[in-house]
Amino acid sequence: MSTRPMSLRESHESTGEISLRELFDNHHLDIDGRTSEMGLEDLIFAACRGGWPGAISLRSRKEQLEVARDFVRRVCLEDISRIDGKRRNGKLAERILRSYARHISSYASDRAMLADVTSSGMSCSMDTFEDYTGALRRLSVIQDTDSWCPPVRSRTAIRRSAIRGFSDPSFAAALLGLSPEDLEVRMKTFCLIFLQMCIRDLKAYMAGEKGCISCFHDRYGLEADIVLHLEDGRYALMECRPGGSLVEDGAGSLIKLSELIRKHNTEERQMPVREPDLLIVLTCGEMAITGSDGVKVIPLACLRD
Repeated sequence: MSTRPMSLRESHESTGEISLRELFDNHHLDIDGRTSEMGLEDLIFAACRGGWPGAISLRSRKEQLEVARDFVRRVCLEDISRIDGKRRNGKLAERILRSYARHISSYASDRAMLADVTSSGMSCSMDTFEDYTGALRRLSVIQDTDSWCPPVRSRTAIRRSAIRGFSDPSFAAALLGLSPEDLEVRMKTFCLIFLQMCIRDLKAYMAGEKGCISCFHDRYGLEADIVLHLEDGRYALMECRPGGSLVEDGAGSLIKLSELIRKHNTEERQMPVREPDLLIVLTCGEMAITGSDGVKVIPLACLRD
């Protein structure tokens, strides 16, 4: 099985009606009314199944969901030792991955996760924890997202740690033992998993642009789930919200951050920060719209590169 998960576009589930490149090149691109063919339940299932080619080709939904679980078992029992020939404990590897899943899309520190791992009596030092997480990164299982730290706040106000995550959202669902039905009634958890799904797809769509993805969060609660940087300096601020009033909240946060940058540039003319080229809320909705405030609300299952 391929170790690189596919985006929704690569699995032929995104309609691809909205191109990220076209949005960056034409900020006034009319996206209103463009639709996806996936509803919330479809996206929840796709997150649990993952973007694994071996899963998508299976007919049974039960078999599709089992692929990610099998992948986790193989990583813990075989791959984590095979990656560099160093013998490692499969149970400890699984415990560390479960801690990652419990802290998915959070700014949890290594120390906090180590405490979580050892809380049940399992022995693990910080050196061992870092050795295991290093191997899991090389296996492209865990993939943290670094923080963006523009000089618009004091250094102590902006969170500088990374967001914890996986290369594919299905890892989190498998490690937490969550089915699609579970996530349909645990929307707070799905919100965290949905962010990882958005990051996975955006990385695939921007692979040829030599860009990067980061995140922003300060101690005042102002945030951008994703800061998508292009190599030429252009960037988009994004929030990932399944739907409902959360979309409005996400748009409001993006506008506040954009205004903060503008205020900084007015007060600190010698150290200006480029203003965002795009403000986007990625959703599980089925129709794209542009708000009167200029924020673009785009279904994840509409996107392509």
